[in-house]
Amino acid sequence: MKNEFLAKAKENIVVATWAYENGHYNASANRGYYAAFQAAIAALANAGIINLHRISHSGVQSLFATELIRRRKIYPTHLKSYLADLQRIRDDADYELKSVSKKKCATQLKQAKEFVEIITKEIEK
Repeated sequence: MKNEFLAKAKENIVVATWAYENGHYNASANRGYYAAFQAAIAALANAGIINLHRISHSGVQSLFATELIRRRKIYPTHLKSYLADLQRIRDDADYELKSVSKKKCATQLKQAKEFVEIITKEIEK
């Protein structure tokens, strides 16, 4: 499970990067969030604390912050807010009339890449 979700996360980073580079900021914001979300699922699976039947956005965010950052201290504390922050931008991209700006999208992509890279390093140790 961890390998499949990590592969999806990496694929979505590639797509988010391409979309950003080609001016598709809403699509980039969407894929950036899902890359991080899928990486978090991979991290939780790697730690043996997720059930595929119970995956929800809020559940993954909560478990990642509580179990992997606060309790087990596997990941740095600055990642705690990343998933929620990335989801807010993704929600703007998907559900608001106004498009995500290039600047916001650049921040989104940077955070998503960092999130996926840190998790990838931990899982592939």
